[in-house]
Amino acid sequence: MKEFSKRRIQLVFALAIVSIGFSIFCSFIAHKYNFNWLRNYLAFNVLLYGFVAYLAKKGKLIIARPFYLMTINIGITIIASYVGKPAGVEFVYIFTIGLPYFIFSFTRERLYVIIFALIPILLWLLLFLTDFNLFTNQKFEEKVADEIIYPIAMVSTVLLVLFQLIYFSVLNSRYASNVIIQHDDAFQASNAKSKFLSTMSHEIRTPLNAVIGLSHILADNNPRKDQLENIKALNYSGKILMNLLNNVLDFSKMQSSKIQLDAIPTDLYVAIKQIKKIHEASCFRKGILMNLEIEEEIPIVLLDIVRFNQVINNLVSNAIKFTDKGSVTLRIKKSKETAKTVTISTEVIDTGLGIPEDKISEIWEDFTQASSSTNRLYGGTGLGLPIVKSIVKAMDSDVFVESKINEGSRFYFDVNLKKATENDLKKEAEHKEYDFDGRKILLVEDNQYNILVAKQILEKEKLLVEVAENGLEGVKMAKKNQYDVILMDIQMPFMDGYQASKEIRKFNKEIPILALSASVFSEVKDPIFNSGMNGFIVKPFNPNDLLYEINKAIKKV
Repeated sequence: MKEFSKRRIQLVFALAIVSIGFSIFCSFIAHKYNFNWLRNYLAFNVLLYGFVAYLAKKGKLIIARPFYLMTINIGITIIASYVGKPAGVEFVYIFTIGLPYFIFSFTRERLYVIIFALIPILLWLLLFLTDFNLFTNQKFEEKVADEIIYPIAMVSTVLLVLFQLIYFSVLNSRYASNVIIQHDDAFQASNAKSKFLSTMSHEIRTPLNAVIGLSHILADNNPRKDQLENIKALNYSGKILMNLLNNVLDFSKMQSSKIQLDAIPTDLYVAIKQIKKIHEASCFRKGILMNLEIEEEIPIVLLDIVRFNQVINNLVSNAIKFTDKGSVTLRIKKSKETAKTVTISTEVIDTGLGIPEDKISEIWEDFTQASSSTNRLYGGTGLGLPIVKSIVKAMDSDVFVESKINEGSRFYFDVNLKKATENDLKKEAEHKEYDFDGRKILLVEDNQYNILVAKQILEKEKLLVEVAENGLEGVKMAKKNQYDVILMDIQMPFMDGYQASKEIRKFNKEIPILALSASVFSEVKDPIFNSGMNGFIVKPFNPNDLLYEINKAIKKV
């Protein structure tokens, strides 16, 4: 049975009750003037309207609404035939013409609206064409019809129309109030979700910052070749964990806004090589091969490599998860090239379980997997592929799949990328070259691991670093000493980064203050800039990104 809103059910029930009262009133008039057949018919109408009220209470509006409209329209026509033209009873059609617009949905049931709005007009026309003898030639005395029934008919019409307007207005007002309440509840729920995401992001990113940061530092300390490979794998593993976190955050982002891309000059051949190493261990444990085929002649392109890696890792992880024998192949090649652009074709091919043809469209839906047993056997959130599709769409492309049960699957997509120009490469080189000798930084941070990582990264570039372990201490040090840049953590004991920045701005309007935060940027953007900070660096930060932001802040002063 189709579900109807409580408002529509109440509406039909109220109309049935009012019509019962109208029929009883009219039956008394018919009885007084000895129109026994009309009286009996009106009494029978009371039962019909009672049946409509019963159906409405049960929520069976598919039957109740047409039944009610036919009953009231035929009833008005019969009464009008008995009392004749002078009584003006047919004016009650004004009430019934408007009813379909209220009791049917104009979006989904437009045909019903049109039909039941035309029925009273048609009956009215038939009455006039038959000189009000459509159902009977027997009539009330003209004087009675003109002096008694006509005023009653006019008053009834006005009262019914007023009832229609007032009752529907009250219902709509209540409905609007409920919508506002539901909107407020939804807004609060959305805020709660955002706060949860922000908190989880902060709690996960904080230790992750130390893992990724220390791996960068270890790689820069001249390790042996075998150690360097392990360090790179450690760094990449941290980024994989970061990728999982981004999947959850991106799911929230996809619901409200478009994913933003940050294209930088990228050597795909170098950027993708680590993928094989990071996934080889999983393949080895399952006894399958991991093949990586990347065309070396791909030029340096402008690409959001973080997002691209996110897509590749989701597809490769999925392929490994559902492949128990054979191989997983990642193939990246150029398919078309012009003077300024190149089209990159990416394929992830496996020899795994495959996807049933009737389930292929469902795998792109949020929290959905190919079968109910998939999650129990293989785990996963069902968010990976929807996010893959969302990112590829943000790159102005689409991802496709071909699959056969027990033979494997092939996910593939093409992206058209701009080639990096000499100017792009020059900017990227400048991004990595700094002259910080003698520059002084105040690092306001309460996490000892993050202090360790940040100090080593900054001091390696000849920056002088002083540390304040909470906002209050940071304000005192900023008042006492001169610094070129302040790096300000947001969440700290005693005084948070927002309040500390506001206090510093009371006596120093010029010094650049850069927020360091593991929170979701969209959640902290307004408070950051409202408190007087100049920029934002997300944890875990890439050392080059951190140094670039510091350099940019210094140059602006």
